[in-house]
Parts: sequence; C-alpha cells; structure tokens
Amino acid sequence: MIGGAAAGDAVARAHRLPDLHVGLHLNGEFDRNMARAGLRFFFLPGVRRQLAMEILAQFAAFRATGLALDHVNAHQHMHLHPYVAKLIVEIGRDYGMRAVRLPSEPAAVLRRAFPEERYRAPAYHAWNAVLRRRLRRAGLRTNDRIFGLAWSGGMVETRILRLIPHLPEGVSEIYFHPATERTPSLVKAMPSYRHPEEFAALLSPTVRDRIAESGIRLVSYSDL
Repeated sequence: MIGGAAAGDAVARAHRLPDLHVGLHLNGEFDRNMARAGLRFFFLPGVRRQLAMEILAQFAAFRATGLALDHVNAHQHMHLHPYVAKLIVEIGRDYGMRAVRLPSEPAAVLRRAFPEERYRAPAYHAWNAVLRRRLRRAGLRTNDRIFGLAWSGGMVETRILRLIPHLPEGVSEIYFHPATERTPSLVKAMPSYRHPEEFAALLSPTVRDRIAESGIRLVSYSDL
C-alpha cells in the first residue's frame, strides 16, 4: 500500500532485501460501501476520472521507490470490477506491470482439504473468468488459483499442512496477513485475524520440509 503510513519503512526494508519480490496493492477510500463504489465507478464520469488519477498516482509513487514491480492487485479484490481492471491494464503497462493477482479460489480444493467444513464459490466467481481473459489478452501473467480467501486471517500452520497435498496443478498463490504482534490498530481493523500465527506459519520448519517433500517449487510472479 504505497500510500500507507508505513510505506517508507516498508520500502527501506525491501531495499535491504534484494531477493524480496514486492507488489503494488492499490487501495483507496472512495466509498466504504464496496457495492455502491462499484456502481459509482460505472456511472459517474467524475468519479471515474478521480479513480484513474488515483491509480496513476499510486503506480507513479511505486516507480519512485526504485523497486522492481513484481505484480499488482487491489484492495478487497476491486480489480475484478471491469472498469478498475481496464484502468489498471491501461495505466500499468506504462509502469512496467507484467503480472496481476487473480483472486480465484476453488471451493472444491478447500472441501477436499477440510471435508468437515463447508465452502461455496464466492459470489464474484464469474468475474474471475472475465478478468482472466482480459489479462491474457493484454499479455499479462497471472496465478492460476489463490488460497487465503475463505481462511483470510487464519492461514496458520495446521491449515497450510493440510492444504499442501491438495494443491492443484499450476500456479497457486497462498497469501497471508502476517505480523509479529497484535497492535491496537490491527485489532481494530481485523479483530479476528491471527497475525502472529500466520507469521509463524511462514517461518515454520515443518511447512518448509513438507513443501520440499511434496516437490513444490516456490516462485514469484516475476518467475512466471
């Protein structure tokens, strides 16, 4: 989140870790009601101009960091919105964008990994197919699937270990919200998220060994 309060610190850390692949997470508060915001993006020319200016500004701010752009996505997966996706594709190509995250999580895989739990495809499932076609036409790379939507904030070690044997062929992204501690701001924004446990899962020797045993190859978007 290039406009976030901690962006400067994050950029400095990224420069000290040259092997870290960093993406741009577009965000903004045009309207806290996402459904209403989507309608405004479709029908209000003034809002569309503001949206384009904001997306352009965030791409420009990321370029100014000097970091390589690994991939792009949007907060709350708002890049599924056709007009938002259109702007990202048009603006991003001038800023070195080569990959975009596709928030496509197959419920069937979740049910196989955790048969005692119930999962349904998200309501925006159909929009993923539309976005996938748009990205392919634009020559952009993307993941095949993602995991971390149904279990958002709960990607802890036990879930990862049970998910690994069921990962389908292709490129799967597993995404986390890690933190070393539960700060007041995190508790307020994400009261149910298990940030330190997700952080521990990323560093888990057991997870590392299970990945190695499974023959899974770890990649970034830049490797696709």
